[in-house]
Amino acid sequence: MPGNYYCQALISKIIIEDTMNIIGINGSRRKNGNSATLVKKALEGASIAQAKVEYLDLSTYHIQECIGCEKCRIAKTCTQFNDGMQLIYPKVINADCIILASPVYNQNMTALMKTFIDRLYPFFNFPEKRPGPYSSRFEGMGKKAIVFAVCEQPRSEMAGFTALAMSHSMKVLGIDVEKEIVFTSHFEASSVSKSPEDLQRAFSVGYDFVKKHQ
Repeated sequence: MPGNYYCQALISKIIIEDTMNIIGINGSRRKNGNSATLVKKALEGASIAQAKVEYLDLSTYHIQECIGCEKCRIAKTCTQFNDGMQLIYPKVINADCIILASPVYNQNMTALMKTFIDRLYPFFNFPEKRPGPYSSRFEGMGKKAIVFAVCEQPRSEMAGFTALAMSHSMKVLGIDVEKEIVFTSHFEASSVSKSPEDLQRAFSVGYDFVKKHQ
C-alpha cells in the first residue's frame, strides 16, 4: 500500500539522517603508507559500528597554499582558489568526526596536512577591527576529531609537535579532540601492516568512538 511505502521511506530517511558521518584524512604523500593504513583501519571500525565513512587522501587533491588574502572573511568560503578544497569543504561541514593522520616531518605534521588545515580559515568569524577576538562557525555543533601521528622513533615524545599541532588546530575551530595517538617505531612504508597491535588500536578507536556517541 502507498502508506506503507511512505512509512518505509520516512524510516529510511530518519536512519540516514541519524547515521554518524566520519571522514578520515591522510596527510601523507604515501598513498598506501602507515598513515593511510591507520586511517583506513579506524574507518573500518567505524563502518562496522554502523557509521557512514569516507577516506580522503590529500595527495590526490590539488590544494593551493593559503596566501592570506582575507577574502574568505567576507565570503565565508575561499574565493581565491578553485581547487580541491572546494570538494573537501562540504565533506568537512557534514562530518560529525574528522580523523587526521600525518607522519612526523621535522617534529611536525606534513606540509600537505598543514596546507589543508590553513585552508579551513574560512570557518572563522572575525570582527571588522583587527586584531581582535575570533570565533568558529563550528562551535556548538558537537563536531569531534581523532588525531594520529606516525613516528619513526620508539618514544612518543620524539614525534615533537605533530599530534599537538593538529589537535590544537581542531580545538580553535571549535572541534573537540576525542583521541590523540602517536604510533611509534614505524619507518618503512608498510611497517604498521605488520603490527597487529597498532592495527587493532586504530580499529578500536573508530569502533569505540561510534558506539560511544550513538
